[in-house]
Amino acid sequence: MLAVPGPNVTLVGNETDRQRAAATPARAAAAPEPPRQAPAPATAPSAAAVPVADSAPARDPSDADLFARYTRDYISGREGQQITVLQAGCTTAGGDLGIGTLRAAGADVAVSLIDDDQPATRTALSTDESMAGCVHGDLRTLPLPPRSHDIVLCALLLQRIQNAELVLDRLVATLRPGGLLLLRFSDRDSAAGFLDRVLPAAARRAVWRKRRPGQPGPYEAVYERLSSARGIQAYALMRELVIAERRALGGLAGGIAEPYGLLAGQKLIAWLSRGRLTAAHEELLYVLRKPEDRFARVL
Repeated sequence: MLAVPGPNVTLVGNETDRQRAAATPARAAAAPEPPRQAPAPATAPSAAAVPVADSAPARDPSDADLFARYTRDYISGREGQQITVLQAGCTTAGGDLGIGTLRAAGADVAVSLIDDDQPATRTALSTDESMAGCVHGDLRTLPLPPRSHDIVLCALLLQRIQNAELVLDRLVATLRPGGLLLLRFSDRDSAAGFLDRVLPAAARRAVWRKRRPGQPGPYEAVYERLSSARGIQAYALMRELVIAERRALGGLAGGIAEPYGLLAGQKLIAWLSRGRLTAAHEELLYVLRKPEDRFARVL
């Protein structure tokens, strides 16, 4: 018999067995089993660790989505009041700002329609009964009482009229303090705006029919300096208007149906102009606010 140091164990056997048995408890004593740790409390996974389901990327709001959102927010803060809306260039306005839904919810909204007097406008008015109440004529002289409207929508009008700055001045004057000016126009500094000015009439008609099938057009391509991002930003600064939001449509920004080869043509024009013209967009959308206080400044 051999007494092994360590645990009180008595082993019986030959010398080899006794040596093997003696080594086992020695190793156990030298390297004891680590104590078990209590499981860590469950914590919320970090944002980086949360799997994200496959989904389509968020789409930039179109003109109807953007303008309808601001219209809805404006009206929701003025319950019990009649909201007056002026649509300038109504034959190319497109969406209705969600006014039908707002009226169904109980909002009191009155809409006035005006447009210029070019042949395409008269044809559009004669074929659309919903615009029977539109007043069309020279927008420089049409009666527009000052501070008589809460929201003015001016859609695809600036690039097709003469004296655009004078007309826009009259639209701003008809806004009440705190009112919204919703602008959508084709950018003269875009490759698409350049093509609209120089393409033959047949090509312009083909593009128009692709984008607005069944609607009269195209309208005249005037594109004064106001019909540009720089023009509107300078105008807003001089007239003390607040730019609440801006969006881009068409070109590389997407959102507008592109006839075959038009986007490639825009890219070529942008390259040939060495950056003076852009293919990044075709149209710009602005939401501008007339300050409540005429001495207000945006820092």
